[in-house]
Amino acid sequence: MRFLFSSLLIGLALLNGMPRSALAQDYPARNVTVLVPFAPAGGTDVIARAVAQKLEQRLGKPFLIENRPGAGTSIAASAAAKAAPDGHTLMQATSGTMAMNPTIYKNLSYDPDKDLVPVALIAGVPFLLVVHPSLPVNNIADLVKVAKERQLSYGSGGVGAFHHLNGELLSSMLGIKMTHVPYRGSVPAMTDLVAGHIQVLFVDIGPSIELVRSGKARALGITSAEPAAAAAEVPPLAKVGVPGFDTTAWQMMVAPAKTPRPILQTLNTEINAIVQTEEIGKQFIGLGINPIGKGSLEELNAFVKSETTRWAKVIRDAGLAATQ
Repeated sequence: MRFLFSSLLIGLALLNGMPRSALAQDYPARNVTVLVPFAPAGGTDVIARAVAQKLEQRLGKPFLIENRPGAGTSIAASAAAKAAPDGHTLMQATSGTMAMNPTIYKNLSYDPDKDLVPVALIAGVPFLLVVHPSLPVNNIADLVKVAKERQLSYGSGGVGAFHHLNGELLSSMLGIKMTHVPYRGSVPAMTDLVAGHIQVLFVDIGPSIELVRSGKARALGITSAEPAAAAAEVPPLAKVGVPGFDTTAWQMMVAPAKTPRPILQTLNTEINAIVQTEEIGKQFIGLGINPIGKGSLEELNAFVKSETTRWAKVIRDAGLAATQ
């Protein structure tokens, strides 16, 4: 009897294990939706589409982009958190989604630690600080002077987005105050800056550098410690009036929590390989995006935890903790 019972347990274990081991081979079984938390044509959208196209070629099923902007990426993140954990709904998350929002929002509609799981760290994204050309501002000293004389408005890709936090951090470091105007993505924010509806903006290099070069916007600096190849003429803010300013947003593919590890591992391996190809590397670098494509699932979890701790201090120092 004991032998029969033990055999039954072994048999059940094998049956339970078979579908899991077959998951990676069978994945994806249908179309995969990749949620993007910003409007089309911004940096996050460009990165997601580039990776999705390659995933489709490598895995044999369509990876379809669905833009769900708003609420500091929380709309898309909440949808991803509630999706079936089977690998057929993913999200192109940002550092805001995974590391900043928990400190900024008092009643966040998702828990990045419990509801989402990192899949692959794709890229780092520095930002340009740009102003409307009619503003008598050619450098940081000018910005401080004008901001103390009159009220300036600065745009962002949404409340709590990296653009927003850069604006708050800059204001804090320079001792000025500017009015925040959130948009549903960096492209509409840049459109309004060019139109003169806002005066200041931290924005991705991709949708802004040609406007800067054509004189429709003026760049004062870049947020990273080193210049970007796609905007080599723009100096780091840390070297032109804001010592110690060094921020780079990051882009990460995530999945709903409890997504089976074989699927996560497949996606991690494939996305890392895609990002490390010469084609994607050149495309990203040309847009001012730094390709990463490295890190195991365990390393990604540790990275998110360390970034959450780092940005919690920045957010609290800027007086933004739990304000929404």
